[in-house]
Amino acid sequence: MKISTSKSEAMVLNRKKVECLLRVKEEILPQVEKFKYLGVLFTSEGKMEQEIDRRIGAASAVMTERTRSRVQTSEMSFLHRMAGLSLRDRVKSSAIREEPGVEPLLLQVERSQMRRPPGRPRTRWRDYVSRLAWERLGIPPDVLEEVAGEREVWASLLRLLPPRPDPG
Repeated sequence: MKISTSKSEAMVLNRKKVECLLRVKEEILPQVEKFKYLGVLFTSEGKMEQEIDRRIGAASAVMTERTRSRVQTSEMSFLHRMAGLSLRDRVKSSAIREEPGVEPLLLQVERSQMRRPPGRPRTRWRDYVSRLAWERLGIPPDVLEEVAGEREVWASLLRLLPPRPDPG
């Protein structure tokens, strides 16, 4: 089997950063923290958060040009019918909008996408656990993930917590 060292990289799957020199003949392959294979993002820690964030971001992207064009066409078609005009009348869109005093629908959509929902953002489970660990166990949020990864240490810390009250 031939390995192209110019196209190859090495990655170690481990929760902690580990340096591993992988040598092919006389060359050492560069070690990477993440890489994309068949469209899926792999990280050396084996986590999927970045991949999930990437997919959610792609799914919730702002309207494509095709969608924008279709919305605009539908809107103008409706306004033409409402005004009793056809395309043959060759009246400008701005003139058609003036009479009913309507602003472009795309403008309204863009404004609504920029607005943040009112109220406080929802608490994520991870933030909740992080806050509890800090308040009750004194574990700083930046160290929590590492401590939780060590099962024996984490179990011993959980034993320090008071017992859970009976729900009944």
